[in-house]
Amino acid sequence: MTTRPHEGDVSSLKGRTVSVQEILDLFQVRVRDHRTVHLISQALTDAGLTTLPDFAVCGLRSRVDVVPLAAVPAQRTPADTDDEADVTDEALPSHALPQRLLLGDIPSARRGVVSVGPGTPLSQTTFLMRTKGLAQVPVTTGMAQVHGVITWGSVAKMYEAGKAATLDNAMEKDSLPVADARQEFFAALPVIREHGYLLVRGDDGCLSGIVTAADVTDRFEGAARPFFIVGEIESLLRRCLGAALDTEAIKAVQTNKKPEHRTGQVSDLMFGDYLRLLDGDQTKQSFAERADRNWEALKWPNMPREQFVGLLKRVKDIRNRIAHFDEKPLPPEMIDELTTFAKVLRAFAS
Repeated sequence: MTTRPHEGDVSSLKGRTVSVQEILDLFQVRVRDHRTVHLISQALTDAGLTTLPDFAVCGLRSRVDVVPLAAVPAQRTPADTDDEADVTDEALPSHALPQRLLLGDIPSARRGVVSVGPGTPLSQTTFLMRTKGLAQVPVTTGMAQVHGVITWGSVAKMYEAGKAATLDNAMEKDSLPVADARQEFFAALPVIREHGYLLVRGDDGCLSGIVTAADVTDRFEGAARPFFIVGEIESLLRRCLGAALDTEAIKAVQTNKKPEHRTGQVSDLMFGDYLRLLDGDQTKQSFAERADRNWEALKWPNMPREQFVGLLKRVKDIRNRIAHFDEKPLPPEMIDELTTFAKVLRAFAS
């Protein structure tokens, strides 16, 4: 449950450098979404404060400066927008993008480590690797002291050298790839590429996880794929709408701009504008009536409008979650929804 703290507690953040997690804890927020981000942002604004970089788009362990709002260059104010405009549709400014990605931001770096002690028989270790699907097993004492690492490659080298099948002979011992969770992720990529894995130490100095090449692939597939699908959806929507609607129809929904700045160009639309163009059930009657005309102009007689608009709303919500750089990867069902909507649009845009 989200709780707005006392204004004095919020004001006490002024001039401090705090982690994003500390800010969320103050508001008793577990997950950042458009609602909780808006609540926290409003409370900070009411206290005359903001964060640099924006707390909404940083990792939970990232640290932000809480500064007076007056110290930040003025942005477009709510007075310049229509009541129904959704600020989460804004393109993210460059200063709001995540500043650093740390090893600790990769889930497997904090997931824990399966290890064995120095006296463990090699046969037990390789059996553990087979049954647990592990490619690397550290040999440790108390998770703080690392004696070596058993890998399938190191076991093969042992047999090639004709050595006795012991844990000590099978261990990689020299130049072990070990890094701190606070190290920058991209600086560690060459080590992961060379060794295929990287042991990660947590804040207490003990092993907290292992980052493998597969983890890197999974992390960036999960992060990048939704961006590309949403990008394709926007491109297809603009192609369809641009071919069917005139400039006046487009200008009618550009209420986030002053009249003299409304271009009537579909390329200047925000994601929420697509809904205002097509949703016949929106509360503002003037938008709903125009939306009926816009839908007729698309000439999609075999497209069920209610289902299409419902999917578009879901895509908008998922898009906003992506825009706020939620650290948790999108659930498979959300990616499926994006993929399905993209397929629908491809059929009608061709």
